[in-house]
Amino acid sequence: MKIFYSTTHQLHEPPFELYEGGIHMPYLENPDRMERILTTLKTKAWTEIYEPEDFGIEPILAVHDADYVEFLRTAYKEWMQEETDYEKIMFLPATFAPRGCSRVPKSLLGRAGYYMSDLSAPILEGTYQAALGSANCALSGAKAIQMGEGVAFALCRPPGHHAGKSNCGGYCYLNNAAIAANWLSDAGKVAILDIDYHAGNGTQDIFYERGDVLTISIHADPDFEYPSYNGYADETGAGPGSGWHRNFSLPAGTDDARYLSSLGEALDLIRSFSPVSLVISAGMDLYSGDPLGSFKVTRDAIREIGARVASLNIPKLIVMEGGYNNEALGENIAGLLEMFIQGNLLERKE
Repeated sequence: MKIFYSTTHQLHEPPFELYEGGIHMPYLENPDRMERILTTLKTKAWTEIYEPEDFGIEPILAVHDADYVEFLRTAYKEWMQEETDYEKIMFLPATFAPRGCSRVPKSLLGRAGYYMSDLSAPILEGTYQAALGSANCALSGAKAIQMGEGVAFALCRPPGHHAGKSNCGGYCYLNNAAIAANWLSDAGKVAILDIDYHAGNGTQDIFYERGDVLTISIHADPDFEYPSYNGYADETGAGPGSGWHRNFSLPAGTDDARYLSSLGEALDLIRSFSPVSLVISAGMDLYSGDPLGSFKVTRDAIREIGARVASLNIPKLIVMEGGYNNEALGENIAGLLEMFIQGNLLERKE
């Protein structure tokens, strides 16, 4: 399996995050996540690791608003040039835009509250470069399956599925899966299957009114879990996209059987949509014991998820999203990928 990975992710390493109630916590979306995965994957005979190619800014601007991307690119430098009397550690907003606000403020902190949806996605000096590298990993994987690979894996960091057209949040800055899916859509219909524990609200935002990209997210019910404001079952698309978005919002404590039942429904939807390619947003925070999750999904079930999705006879791009149990992360993602390799070998024999 071709795996695309860039060391640029190491440029993004926030020193802490502000958790519920303003508690300073270790930043869970940290570089160690990728190193744990990479260390495990290098022990596998089927691993082929590649540097991503640079696709330029155009595929990103095809998904994200240009003014938002410019904000990501310039915010940290602009902040450092401002004269202040406090220590500058990482850039975060002081206020957030109220509902219905469409005016983009002129001040830097005002723009921060407009483009940043929460406190989990701070901007550091290297954040923009890390996000570009992550998007290029996804695009390189998309190119690989377009050129004939049955399956490819984009080892993306920062993750992307919470990033909308014009906002970052939930550790995400550029929506890697959406950028890749949009790039692939030039060749025909694309489906996105998000198996991260949290709803793929950014992906939903980007494709909600499009009929050529089916988006499905299987996740914890936002009534009790992040992102709170999107990811509900009655959000099914609008305009040309009406009926082409589906949220499976599951309760706390969801076990293997409950999860796999929802996955079966999702796979039926994908089959009926008949896409020419599939993008999987692979978050491993669905795993039992993840510090940000409440599901009881086992490693065996993660492998079963891989086996069932691999049975779809279309090219597949797997994009790394969340997963914060670093001790288990490498083996969990390796187990998932191994099932795709087995499925790909079966397709070739057929």
